[in-house]
Amino acid sequence: MSLQAILNYQEIDRKLFKLERDFAGSEARKEYVKIKKYLESAPEKLEALESKATALKAEAESLSAKYAQLESTLSEFDNVEEMIKDGADVGFYKKEALKLVDKLKKLKAEINTLSTSIKEVDAEYQKLKKQIKAAEAQAPEVIKNYKAAKAAVDKEREPLEAELAKAGEAVEPSLLAKYKTKRKEKIFPIVGELYAGRCPFCSMEPPIAAKALLANGWECDGPNCHRIIFEKK
Repeated sequence: MSLQAILNYQEIDRKLFKLERDFAGSEARKEYVKIKKYLESAPEKLEALESKATALKAEAESLSAKYAQLESTLSEFDNVEEMIKDGADVGFYKKEALKLVDKLKKLKAEINTLSTSIKEVDAEYQKLKKQIKAAEAQAPEVIKNYKAAKAAVDKEREPLEAELAKAGEAVEPSLLAKYKTKRKEKIFPIVGELYAGRCPFCSMEPPIAAKALLANGWECDGPNCHRIIFEKK
């Protein structure tokens, strides 16, 4: 079967592919995709920061409670002079008091570290809220520009798609199905003529067993290629 029909189909599709590629790389679409992804992920980021802040505050409260309890225990040593008069071991009480003071110092350091972390998380949270607010304010204009750009592309694409559908009627169904499958993979061009005995896309030389198939279009199995190649007789 002649491959002229699929080649004609590909030439029309080339215009459509370029249109799609140009639109995909347009600033209007890039800005739209960027702000859309940002606003979609923002609530999750806010929630993560809220959870982190809650956990840090709970930990800080727990350490503060321990600190208060240790302070209360240490206050009992205020009556150490009376204990000594009653025959208590001064060395023992002094040693225990020093242990408590050391624990208090460590707890205080941990509380201060947590306090700093809480402030940092809060600052990050407030910053993120401002950024989200700014993005929300910018979004309407970005969406407007995107829709305008898409409408312009659609106006060009619709007649091309109609022309492509008409051209597809002349292509062998199995070959057209194979072409469309590869097109979905964003491969282009898909069909090409053998050049110097090799695939024009990956430079692989077709095996001898495939030589007879080239007249009707053979699927090249070169690495990362898998395109349709043919040889004119």
